[in-house]
Amino acid sequence: MKLKDIMVHVDGREPSDRRVDAALALASANDARLVGIYAVPNLNIPGYAEVQIAAEVLQAHADQVAETAREVGAAFEARAGKAGVSFEWRSCEGDAADVLAAHGRYADVVVIGQPEPDSGLLIGSDDLPDRVFMDVGRPVLMIPHVGDYPVIGKRVMVAWDGSRTATRAVNDALPFLSGADAVSIMCVNPPKGYHGLGDLPGADIAAHLARHGIKAEADHIQSKDVPVAEMLSSRSADFGADLLVMGAYGHARVREMILGGVTRALLESMPLPALMSH
Repeated sequence: MKLKDIMVHVDGREPSDRRVDAALALASANDARLVGIYAVPNLNIPGYAEVQIAAEVLQAHADQVAETAREVGAAFEARAGKAGVSFEWRSCEGDAADVLAAHGRYADVVVIGQPEPDSGLLIGSDDLPDRVFMDVGRPVLMIPHVGDYPVIGKRVMVAWDGSRTATRAVNDALPFLSGADAVSIMCVNPPKGYHGLGDLPGADIAAHLARHGIKAEADHIQSKDVPVAEMLSSRSADFGADLLVMGAYGHARVREMILGGVTRALLESMPLPALMSH
């Protein structure tokens, strides 16, 4: 089972190169088609203000935006051509999250970047991942804004809590899991009771994966003093994972944004690429 269509968000900033490189490596490894997509930002000016701006100024801005799109596209095409993968470039006007969600529905995985701390006023916004998770209906591969990731998916850690979103993430990750050298199922503070994970947390999902020909080891830990996100980061490092698979926003997104949660914590401090599904 391999990926056939991969889409990567390109925005022309330096961290974008890292996710393009990661997407190119995935496309090469899977003999997949790669779509690079650039969201051309709209100039949002209230009507009462627009009439006060000279037409020449508005045209100059439009010309600059178009030139930037051409430059970013040319750079992507050069990198993809050098990598020898099948590719397509798309430059679409509109909000970045809306563009990614609409086009990403025809990809096996959508590759985006971790929000940068100072990116809120730049192209896109710091809530772009949230909106893509919720709207695209496809797995989203998040690449940290620092570090290089030439290999993704050889040692995979699955964050398992038995939830709907975790179940969706595992199913979406099958193309990665089927080609992995090692897979670890990690249950942090596994629930008990009717919705619990049994006496051997992770054993059921490991058995399910085994029927797909995927050998996975199940592990669990009780740690009430260490936040789940920190524990997952620590165990991923111990395992030498190059990919974390997890459900995005198992609780209501608003609740996580206000009270904190695993997804929110990992978005703020990502130790490795993460495949997330909602």
